[in-house]
Amino acid sequence: MDWTAYLNPLMQGAWVTIQLTFYSTILGAILSFAAGIGKTSTNLAVRSLAVTYIEVFRGTSLLVQLFWLYFALPVAGQALGIDLRLPPVVAGVLALSLNIGAYGAEVVRGAIEAVSRDQYEAAKALNFTPRKTLWRIALPQAIPEMMPSFGNLAIQNLKDTALVSLISLSDLAFRAEQLRNFTQDSTTIYTMALFMYFGLALVLTAMMKMLEFYVGRWRAGGR
Repeated sequence: MDWTAYLNPLMQGAWVTIQLTFYSTILGAILSFAAGIGKTSTNLAVRSLAVTYIEVFRGTSLLVQLFWLYFALPVAGQALGIDLRLPPVVAGVLALSLNIGAYGAEVVRGAIEAVSRDQYEAAKALNFTPRKTLWRIALPQAIPEMMPSFGNLAIQNLKDTALVSLISLSDLAFRAEQLRNFTQDSTTIYTMALFMYFGLALVLTAMMKMLEFYVGRWRAGGR
């Protein structure tokens, strides 16, 4: 079979990979801020919940998390009389989001805590509430510092999407494996898949660099 015949199914798989990366990165970023801010909270219950989430998802394998959501969660739901079956795409996005969110939470926490203590003292002198201090003082200074790390996490998330092929979600890795099983042309197919992942990573890197540049200008404009 000519290599051009492989292109269409691989492109279809690449589109699924792009969607998985987009949705899981957005949701993961939201979880990162929620858990990262929660870990700095003075409320013991909020802080304990954030720490538990971060430690569980940083301390366990993404593959096991994916399998648990897709295979084990429905069984647990069945025992409780609840239908907890998740479509493959939902299980994939959720597993990726929860995983990247746990790692991103430490980035958020570290950036917030890196803000100069003088800034917090000044906010306290101006009678800012803790919430106002967070939104008006800490985050505007911390977010630009987070961007390089978030860029790395986004690239890692793109590569991790290949795991969803193990729950029969037809992403790029799944399509490549299907074609290989059918044609036995491993070299051509996996070389094409490799370059497609590399191309997607380059595009994502460029997008994150643009976002980092924009955020940097936003910080500079706010001074």
